[in-house]
Amino acid sequence: MNDIITTLNDFMWGWPMIILLLGTHIFLTFRLKIPQRKLLTAIKLSVQKDKDSKGDVSQFGALATSLAATIGTGNIIGVATAISLGGPGAVLWCWLTGVFGIATKYAEGLLAIKYRTKNAEGKMIGGPMYALERGMGMKWLAVVFCIFTAIAAFGIGNTVQANAISENVSLVCQDFIDPMTCKMIIGFIVAAIIGFVIIGGVHSIATWCTRLVPLMALFYVIGCIYILFVNHQYILQALQLIVSEAFSLKAFGGGTAGTVIMMAARYGIARGLFSNESGMGSAPIVAAAAQTRNPVRQALVSSTGTFWDTVVICAITGMVVVTSIIAYPEISQDDGGMLTKKAFSMIPYVGTPILTFGIITFAFSTILGWSYYGERAVEYLGGRRAVFCYRVLWILLVLVGSVLSLEFVWNISDLMNAFMAIPNLIALIYLSNVIAKETDYYLWKGNLDEETNEET
Repeated sequence: MNDIITTLNDFMWGWPMIILLLGTHIFLTFRLKIPQRKLLTAIKLSVQKDKDSKGDVSQFGALATSLAATIGTGNIIGVATAISLGGPGAVLWCWLTGVFGIATKYAEGLLAIKYRTKNAEGKMIGGPMYALERGMGMKWLAVVFCIFTAIAAFGIGNTVQANAISENVSLVCQDFIDPMTCKMIIGFIVAAIIGFVIIGGVHSIATWCTRLVPLMALFYVIGCIYILFVNHQYILQALQLIVSEAFSLKAFGGGTAGTVIMMAARYGIARGLFSNESGMGSAPIVAAAAQTRNPVRQALVSSTGTFWDTVVICAITGMVVVTSIIAYPEISQDDGGMLTKKAFSMIPYVGTPILTFGIITFAFSTILGWSYYGERAVEYLGGRRAVFCYRVLWILLVLVGSVLSLEFVWNISDLMNAFMAIPNLIALIYLSNVIAKETDYYLWKGNLDEETNEET
């Protein structure tokens, strides 16, 4: 099964997908007149509240939930895995995916508010499925998107993360308890906590995420900065290596000339998407629940998620790994997880605990955020009754993911990411005129504080 999934991944993540994904990022960047210029305004808006506006959670609550889902193992193990598979040049492609992906995340957030609606309980719901149905009149494609989302959530948002938690805890406890037994125990504990949180819906998830995300990100970034301080004499060399390998025309692994750039681009962009989810269509599902005056305000807030996730955290992780490879040539580059572990082991006493804490908290928060994405997709497909069954299955798969093969989980996650992204990218391109019109009125003509008159 893993060989079949790998073959499909090789096809899906070839040049066509790379061109479609990165091409959409670049197209929207210039079609919307480079919204990245308003990054400082977006960061300022992300900590403000539009209390009297329609929505169920604050803008920061929606952003924190989105960040909880995106800041996961892709930021730690994923970047190192991209380097082990695609070389140091993958870091630059991952970073560029984030820079241009800010525009795509902006566009997704705008459409989420533009086409959101209310469910039978009076809660705001939205996302690419509603943009596809209400904006394009293509309900069948909305159904396709929701099917892929519900399945992808089990990979990127559940089993991958549960596996990362159990693997790291079992390594810490291997001298005291059998690893498989430890994984099963941890799986039960994590599943119980997840079940307790998600039963409260979006309010409960957002509350946990607003408390957990800033803390976990702060600890991890401080650890990375310390390692870069220790490796400061290798920073310039690492930057030169990353840039040169990203555009190298050399052969790789017996392949033809130019395969280095292909490998770097493929794994860098794939891990970039896995990390920041720009273009995948996941983040706008929770953005639709935000209290906001108009679509552009939430679009700006949503765009900061990609900035923090990839432009900052993934870039720092990439520099940590590459400088460590240069400083310690004996480090094996075949295992992304071991690359990261070796880098953090350079911090005396607390290095490994910081890495373990980061992976566990990142993974746990991702499970919370993606549970909401999956539930909204299932609600669109089968109504509120289907959500309860999905929650039960979600909790059970936390247990299964705790003991699965990590390679298989990563591969199937990459495949589902690609299937999920295609309908969303179609909506973004098709509705780009709508996005540009809203952006021009609210952002570039100075009406950012105006309340929208549209009914949801």
